[in-house]
Amino acid sequence: MLENIEPQAILDRSMAWLQGNVLTMDVFIQGSLVLGTLFLATIIYRVATTKISAVIDKMGVSSRIKHIMRNLTKLLFPLSALILLCLVQLVNAVGVIDADWPLVQAVISLLMAWIAIRLLVQFIENSFVRNAIAFTVWTIAALSILGFLDETTTALDTLGMDMGEVRISVLSVIKGLFALFILLYAATFTASLLERRIRKISGLTISSKVLIGKVIRITLVTFALLIGITSAGIDLSLLAVFSGAIGLGIGFGLQKGISNLFSGMLLLMDKSIKPGDILELPGGTFGWIEHMGARYTSIVTRDNKSFLIPNEDFITQQVVNWSHGNTLVRIEVEFGVDYRHNPHEIKKMSEEAAITPERICNDPAPICHFVEFGESSLNFKLRFWIKDAEKGVTNTRAAVMMALWDTFQVHGVKIPYPHREVYIREEGRDRVA
Repeated sequence: MLENIEPQAILDRSMAWLQGNVLTMDVFIQGSLVLGTLFLATIIYRVATTKISAVIDKMGVSSRIKHIMRNLTKLLFPLSALILLCLVQLVNAVGVIDADWPLVQAVISLLMAWIAIRLLVQFIENSFVRNAIAFTVWTIAALSILGFLDETTTALDTLGMDMGEVRISVLSVIKGLFALFILLYAATFTASLLERRIRKISGLTISSKVLIGKVIRITLVTFALLIGITSAGIDLSLLAVFSGAIGLGIGFGLQKGISNLFSGMLLLMDKSIKPGDILELPGGTFGWIEHMGARYTSIVTRDNKSFLIPNEDFITQQVVNWSHGNTLVRIEVEFGVDYRHNPHEIKKMSEEAAITPERICNDPAPICHFVEFGESSLNFKLRFWIKDAEKGVTNTRAAVMMALWDTFQVHGVKIPYPHREVYIREEGRDRVA
């Protein structure tokens, strides 16, 4: 407990240790020697880094390998300092300088630990996680090298409080947070690795792959949270008293989030939409599904805009799925020609013109219908099919209309336009304008 700590006694012991182990001429000489080697290592690092970075930029390797090599370049500073200090120790060992330098040896051990730890964590892609793990592990190693690890753990374990039969100390909280951090990262890393493996399985549909990946991720993260909390020494049964209030608060606060989560899982199970489908949403949004997340679905339009649509909207609103069950999509073009032309010939040449663009399907073939005797034209509807709506619909319709125009120009087909005759009445006679 806190009342067992005596600040004055701790201060007296600390001052005595400083006077006997730090504030001495021997330590001053060693400290000056260490600072000198660190200064020289800084100069070496700055001179060599520029040249090494230029070489890395010119290498024909992947960006991931270049990123790792740049991270390893940062180890040039501790490596240079380590080599210089080892040379100093070597000179001392051969008897040129007969002295006992524990500070230099401690700094060498700290540098070796830092280099080894940074090399081991290079497989971690996330820079924040990589740096956090490296710093934490090196801090523990440094305390062990300097001989302060046992005293530090004892002091942290002393600071705490009792909650019933359970004691929670600062040490247990730190261990629990570190374990929770490591477990959560391991869970997400494992989930991402399994998702990539699942996406390579050819026997599963796209929606099944996404659903299995989400179930695996949720399961691993849940287990990581439970194990991390338990490792901190917290009995989960203690939370039973607050479970009702906490559950009610979470229910109201995460109502939309939970709704979107289960809506996404339902969409994947019933296969109504899946990644790659072509959708048309209320309001005219048209695009294809790029990604289905736990909360939202990303739809990319033809102009490369990403619409993040909540999964719940696909359950509660009407959505047009152009590729549901079949990717075959029918497009229609309306046009009219002059009454002087034979509708049989117009039908034939229109169907032949519609088949010329490369994206138009031959089966089913384009078909033209004579639909109306208009006021000034014979009106037709030309229908054709495509299988790649994700490449655009307007551009295909435009290509067919251009093909019609070229065909009509070759055969002399006229497209009528409205004519108006205006009669001006004058006294005694009518005049046509």
